[in-house]
Amino acid sequence: MPLRTPTAPVRPPDPARAPVQAEGPRQARAAVDLAATARRLAGERTLWAGLVDFDPISRHYARIAAESHHEAWLLTWLPGQGTDWHDHGQSAGSFVVLQGQLTERVATPSHLDGAPQVEKEASRLRAGQQRTFGPSYVHHVSNVGPDPAISLHVYAPRLTVMTTYAVNSGRLQPVEVQQKGVDW
Repeated sequence: MPLRTPTAPVRPPDPARAPVQAEGPRQARAAVDLAATARRLAGERTLWAGLVDFDPISRHYARIAAESHHEAWLLTWLPGQGTDWHDHGQSAGSFVVLQGQLTERVATPSHLDGAPQVEKEASRLRAGQQRTFGPSYVHHVSNVGPDPAISLHVYAPRLTVMTTYAVNSGRLQPVEVQQKGVDW
């Protein structure tokens, strides 16, 4: 699979550039600029540096912020570690690579039936680069490099469900819906 190696920080797609509106009963709508929030938190090293931990069995993650309209997570990745194909439910997100490099593959809805179809190219994101995405974004992130990686992820509204997928003939089929408080 060919890798796209951006020479400048990854630019968010147009739908994700707009602030995300968090919704809830009796809650004032608050705009959350996910890309800016992720960059700001990435710059606050004292907030997350003490939480860096590399687990040889699975990716390590720690929630570093839980605001009413968004949340942030620190993830660490040893070489060979990665996610399943997944979405973030109705949450939009942005992540910044703080150390090392990560490879992201994306799935887009098929024009025929709307089922997510795996794109052929992957993106390599190096330290300082960022990816911002809207709700229902489906991707697979992994550390295929030789060095440990660290990333910081921000979601709005806060994550409540995530669907994992399996690849079948280049298309993704839902496998499991994971719920906050049950699966993480």
